[in-house]
Amino acid sequence: MPDSTRVNINSKGIDKNTYDAIVIGSGISGGWAAKELCEHGLKTLVLERGRDVKHIKDYPTATLAPWEFEHRGEPTRKMLKQNPVISQAPDYGEANAHFFIKDADHPYIQEKPFTWIRGYQVGGKSLTWGRACQRWSNFEFAAPLKYGYGLDWPIRYDDISPWYSHVEKFIGVCGTKEGIESMPDGEFLPPFDLTCIEQHLKDSIAKNYKDRYLVHARFAHITQPQQIQIDQGRIKCMARNMCMRGCPFGGYFSSNSSTLPWAEKTGNLTIRPFSVVHSIIYDEQKNKATGVRIIDTNTKHVTEYFARIIFVNASALNSNLILLNSTSNRFPNGLGNDSGVLGKFVGFQNYRGWVNCSTDDFADKYYYGRNPTDSIIPNYRNLHKQDTNYVGGFSTFLGATRDRIDGDNLSEQIGDNYKDALTEPGPWQMYAYLQGETILKEKNHVRLSSDKKDQWGIPQLITAVDYDDNDEKLLQDFFEQTSEMFDKAGFDDIETEDTGQAPGLDIHEMGGCRMGNDPKNSMLNKWNQLHACKNVFVTDGACMTSTGNQTPSILYMALTARAANYAIDEMKKGNL
Repeated sequence: MPDSTRVNINSKGIDKNTYDAIVIGSGISGGWAAKELCEHGLKTLVLERGRDVKHIKDYPTATLAPWEFEHRGEPTRKMLKQNPVISQAPDYGEANAHFFIKDADHPYIQEKPFTWIRGYQVGGKSLTWGRACQRWSNFEFAAPLKYGYGLDWPIRYDDISPWYSHVEKFIGVCGTKEGIESMPDGEFLPPFDLTCIEQHLKDSIAKNYKDRYLVHARFAHITQPQQIQIDQGRIKCMARNMCMRGCPFGGYFSSNSSTLPWAEKTGNLTIRPFSVVHSIIYDEQKNKATGVRIIDTNTKHVTEYFARIIFVNASALNSNLILLNSTSNRFPNGLGNDSGVLGKFVGFQNYRGWVNCSTDDFADKYYYGRNPTDSIIPNYRNLHKQDTNYVGGFSTFLGATRDRIDGDNLSEQIGDNYKDALTEPGPWQMYAYLQGETILKEKNHVRLSSDKKDQWGIPQLITAVDYDDNDEKLLQDFFEQTSEMFDKAGFDDIETEDTGQAPGLDIHEMGGCRMGNDPKNSMLNKWNQLHACKNVFVTDGACMTSTGNQTPSILYMALTARAANYAIDEMKKGNL
């Protein structure tokens, strides 16, 4: 810590600063930890390094029209120049920049290109996430061991299935039950309608393939509110598709609209914003963690808080950073790091592939509203056997739009011709994008800098994460198979695009503090509990043993709810 900081605590203050539980981070998983712990009567402190954000009150752009922004909602040249990393985030712009950090807010070192997207505020990235909620199947839990490309998960689908249901019923997930083995069904609200072109492709796939299906993807949007969502004060999604500004209706799930207010109603929740976590405090006499040391974001004053259990939910890379910086005589290389794997086996999901096409058919059809969801073709690769020249699989997300204007032969954007063209929509366009599994490898890692520190005196994080040959083969297979499906459906102008984007822009970074059965090669047991420090739990993306191909966010929520309830039971038994 910098010499200028002072510890803002004394012996009398220990009681005042003591809670039953501390949760580091207030995003998707941290909010769930707070909800479960508070519901069970634990006085819980949530630490958030950014500012406070209250539901509805702190969504300043949520209802603004494009013309009410100085630059129509687009990022300015100044914003792009000052923020070359964060400005790459999907849909980043004038309308939502306040929910993303500025690059200067938290520097890091890219030993290899890595686009680290972050949102430092109460609610974290739950305010800006993509909201897809596919369940992992047993294929994903079993594949690393079965095909020899990773560590075996200490759990299987049956272990997490009831917790998926627990989460889905609370947050509200729309979709359809399809009976697809590679994408298990859940507790669903009615979906948004497919467009006519999506339905056409669905029919074509059913006709031409026995192992592929186009279905509604599962998304955390309330289409038909149930009592549990009404009790949260949330109502139906209005299909505005302006989710990344914060939703005043609570139509999509965020910590701010759902789990944190629910926890607050218990009277057991305390949220401390502007709290940069320096480290977790380990007591070598007690052989357990006793608290968390924080640095006030603004004043730089240091304070220590104490609790019986600690949940680490700072988002994958920041959770690694905190654990690596939590050193002691017992753990010189980071808290719980007897195995030496902390910060290693970091991964992401491969989003580099896009396939686009168009069609002149269905010229008499259009669509209504702004559907905030996509459709999906669940993974059909390497399921019961390895049927490709790579390991892992991929999900294919799809959507279709139709331009509001037929601009093929229109150069002017004012006058009679333009006005007339507005009455004739253009052709249908369809897109498909890749969400591919990547292999967690020891060389893909993060570590602390030995000489560069951030503005709070904490070592900067070094990222050393890259693609491999397996990723390239998977990407090419996605291009070939998706183009073939589009061609069989009779679509035109089929084009593929490799964005070439660096890892990280998928915003699904995972690993570094992985689960496993053996303390010699993993950090966490099957309950997300540090093998070597039983009262610390890690339930965000850092805990992942492999990346899978389904969207991971709802898995984090389910793992968190499961671990929190286990921790509560262990506390009652006197084991923690």
